[in-house]
Amino acid sequence: MGRRDQVNVLGLTKKDYDGAPSTLCVGCGHNSIANQIQQIAWELGLPQHQVIKLSGIGCSSKSPAYFLGHSHGFNALHGRMPSVATGAVTANHSLIAIGVSGDGDTGSIGMGQFKHLIRRNVPMVYVVENNGVYGLTKGQFSATADQGQFNKYAGGINELTPIDLCFEAIISGCGFVARSFSGDKHQVQELLKAAVNYDGTALIDIISPCVTFNDHEGSSKSYAWVQEYNEVINDISFIPEQPEIMVNYQEGESISVKLHDGGIVHLTKLDKSYDPRDREAAITLLERYQDPDKIVTGLIYINEDKKTSTQILDLPETPLVHLAQSDLRPSREALADALNTFRM
Repeated sequence: MGRRDQVNVLGLTKKDYDGAPSTLCVGCGHNSIANQIQQIAWELGLPQHQVIKLSGIGCSSKSPAYFLGHSHGFNALHGRMPSVATGAVTANHSLIAIGVSGDGDTGSIGMGQFKHLIRRNVPMVYVVENNGVYGLTKGQFSATADQGQFNKYAGGINELTPIDLCFEAIISGCGFVARSFSGDKHQVQELLKAAVNYDGTALIDIISPCVTFNDHEGSSKSYAWVQEYNEVINDISFIPEQPEIMVNYQEGESISVKLHDGGIVHLTKLDKSYDPRDREAAITLLERYQDPDKIVTGLIYINEDKKTSTQILDLPETPLVHLAQSDLRPSREALADALNTFRM
């Protein structure tokens, strides 16, 4: 049996996880990310009928159409994907929610919704395909464009300070924060696997070069720039839940973080002084790498103990969408008793 014919635990081939043909530019980093989501969904054996893909507006928000064609999907208004995701997961917390947004969709018009989704810790994977420009409307600077960056399409130099979405996520209370590069297939895949198995909001800010408007010399969102200035802080691998395997490592070489479902994120610390479970260290790290000449990638922060919105709301084990009307609507007697409590 050839590789293309291999099947996963559900008896499905990778082709069964295809979406529609991409209409994005050839070489766009967003296409690579879509391919990696498809790959990990197949490897993990995600049942597509339990997956919901969510997006807003922009080139990035088109990409969910290009993977997992048999899953649920909702393409929201510009910047409004977080509120739709919150409603969907609240109504049916058995869904595996994967949101794909962009630096404009999240960092500008959707910033308020992004912050509140994190504050609530809605259980979902939140992928930002970050290219520093509004590619769908001809390459204007986005909120993540570097200060001093030249853009021949937008005209002139960007004079505004960029927004660091990983920094914004950590200070807002996000329990899983990572950054990667669309050209680093292994790192993107392993971060996605860990994010899918994290119980809470898992943000992955992926630098994804726009080959049409922002892949020129001097752009920190270009392929050449990231490949030259990428500083990888840890080598990550995700290990699914399975019988314990005993291994030996020297003191300080690696750490393992157990996720809620029993899976494990295994980190080899390239910088042995860095621990992604230390929130203060994560903030310090991002502040130290404000200079675009150093782009830090890897798992920046993780907190295994945060309550999710589902837990905070004390939702029943059976998703609301599957409850009977008799469970959701009070009887006439119960309603009368409730109203009587307000009578003088």
